[in-house]
Amino acid sequence: MRTSWKRSRYSAVWGSTTHTSSLDDAHRLRTLRIPSSAHFKLHDLEFDDIEMSDEETVRACLRMFLDLDFVERFHIDYGVLCRWLLSVKKNYRNVAYHNWRHAFNVAQMMFAILTLECLALIIGCLCHDLDHRGTNNSFQIKASSPLAQLYSTSTMEHHHFDQCLMILSSPGNQILANLSSEDYEKVVKVLEDAILSTDLAVYFSSERSVSVTGASGPVSAMSASWSSCGERRGLLRAMLMTACDLAAITKPWPVERRVAALVAGEFFRQGDLERQNLNLTPIDIMNRDKEDQLPAMQVKFIDTICVCGAITRATAVVGPREEQSSALDRAE
Repeated sequence: MRTSWKRSRYSAVWGSTTHTSSLDDAHRLRTLRIPSSAHFKLHDLEFDDIEMSDEETVRACLRMFLDLDFVERFHIDYGVLCRWLLSVKKNYRNVAYHNWRHAFNVAQMMFAILTLECLALIIGCLCHDLDHRGTNNSFQIKASSPLAQLYSTSTMEHHHFDQCLMILSSPGNQILANLSSEDYEKVVKVLEDAILSTDLAVYFSSERSVSVTGASGPVSAMSASWSSCGERRGLLRAMLMTACDLAAITKPWPVERRVAALVAGEFFRQGDLERQNLNLTPIDIMNRDKEDQLPAMQVKFIDTICVCGAITRATAVVGPREEQSSALDRAE
């Protein structure tokens, strides 16, 4: 009931439904042994999923939920969790890059570094690109797609969030069912902010806010505690989402190169669609005719968005570890 009104409005406009996994598949997953996080190397910042089967990625997700104590702390039914994970995986399309494997890698990176709002952020990572079509917000607007008519800003991110809520509210997939109404609303709010923050347009806005926050210094002794700094926590969550979303550039070269090829392939496909369907000349990074310039364009993206962006900005929000700890000790 919490999202039934949005489900009917959304389906009426888009005609889209989510696909839920079968009870048999969920039961089978439930009976499988779940190896340790060390076995999957989930704490490794250089993690690579290339040798993992799809089934192993889902089992690794279960391990993340178990190690973070989500099942016990939030009274999540284990069978429902198994079915929800399979449903989320099922609702990703077979596009080159924004697929289940990307979502899994983003969640793994968040698992390796997160400390705050664990449950909502891991769910957000796994759901942040649900039903991605391999085209960006700009394409949706240019094509006047039904989604662009429904959402004028952060078009795809709103779609991903709606898909996330629809799966969470689907029978047999309600992993948050045992939360209180207050806790449920808090998780959904963090979820919404986290998924919307993966829109780079939102990231640039957050970056400006972080610049101001960082200039004022780390958490001071005047602050009651880090937990009371709602704005800082929100900015940090947004930066963490972007950092994890773009984390492939931090991986060893063979991994980074493979991911870059997938992203480029998806971009070129969008450029082809713009030429064929919209009679438009695509921007350089999506223009197959300018493939020889791709390395230089990718380096520029890494230097301006990744290296000088999300990761360092996230650090700026928290402040130096020693000063933060000292300030919190004084506040307590």
